[in-house]
Amino acid sequence: MTSLSGSGVAIAASPPEHEARVNPADRSDAVKGASSVEPMPAAEPTPAAAPGNAVPAVLRRYAPGLALAAAVALAALAAEPLVGRVLPIPAMVIALLIGVAFNRLAARPLYEPGLTYSVKKLLRIAIALLGTRIALGDIFALGVPVALLIVAGMAATIASGVWFARLLGLDRRYGALAGASTAVCGASAALATATVVPNYPSKAADVAFTVIAANAFSTLVMILYPPLCALLGLDPQATGIMLGGTVHDMAQVVGAGYAVSEPVGNTAVIVKLFRIFLLLPVVLIVGWWLLPRDGAQMHAKVPVPVFALVFLALCLVNSLVPAVPGAAALYAPVKAAFHVASTAGLLIAISALGLQTSPAAILRIGWRHVAVFVGATLVILAVVTGGLLALH
Repeated sequence: MTSLSGSGVAIAASPPEHEARVNPADRSDAVKGASSVEPMPAAEPTPAAAPGNAVPAVLRRYAPGLALAAAVALAALAAEPLVGRVLPIPAMVIALLIGVAFNRLAARPLYEPGLTYSVKKLLRIAIALLGTRIALGDIFALGVPVALLIVAGMAATIASGVWFARLLGLDRRYGALAGASTAVCGASAALATATVVPNYPSKAADVAFTVIAANAFSTLVMILYPPLCALLGLDPQATGIMLGGTVHDMAQVVGAGYAVSEPVGNTAVIVKLFRIFLLLPVVLIVGWWLLPRDGAQMHAKVPVPVFALVFLALCLVNSLVPAVPGAAALYAPVKAAFHVASTAGLLIAISALGLQTSPAAILRIGWRHVAVFVGATLVILAVVTGGLLALH
């Protein structure tokens, strides 16, 4: 038996069948007649092994799932203005719901590789590109007291999400998803946090529910919080900080802030961008927090999410480039392209998530999931608003 090893791979070759049947006594005769035996033709390489066919093979593997998710994303974009006449539901939530509706179609093995790639890889790329939307100079202008208040509110919200989940008998990993979604930036934070949350049976359904709940609660508080700020007597700057520090999604922050006034809207957006900037530490801390602490996995390390480091690097680039003479004009089209790619990537990824989520799993979600979201929302409201009243 021959052993060939290379790069840690061993291949064992069994003796040919005709050789194995030769008796030792007759081996000399077999050798004498070997010259009359024609050599077997070499096996032709399969098409998949040929270097030129590597890319088409990858495309054939991932294309069906990616195409299905992209089709759902396009359908959501087309439906958004129509649905908006009745309810202000963003394309991301519409894409998720359409995906869930077509879960039975997407369950075919043909679509699985592309859908999994969208949820795991494309999602990370899209989140990394969000860094081009943040300028550190605007964040530094908030001041240390406001920054500390926002950080405290976010930390309390994530911790409370986990605590509420455990109190109500739910998986603490769902509590981390709900807490991070409420604390940072709604659906995007839920998807980013899901990349470091260990797998558990209802994870896909919990992520889908978190995305839907974040949008629903964000829309509700967008309507309720501006009158609350007026009732509490907050000035324009404090109102902007309160809205930017408590509303879940960026779209609703913009809607709530600029509905009051332009200065309030500007402040609210800057505060919200600061929360988005903290996505990197949130993902790292949640991933470390949820590591198993017993048995052989006690010494496991949370993998550093490369997409989060790219996110931070793009934040720095976005902050430094405007200060370089002549660079801003060159950077502007790149930044615009990254914005489009990020939005498209997130929409396709959440479409894929919906396609992989069973409607039955969503229907099994009960009031306890909603209660966790309510609790986390009230915590961030209480911490940020209470801190503002104390500062002013």
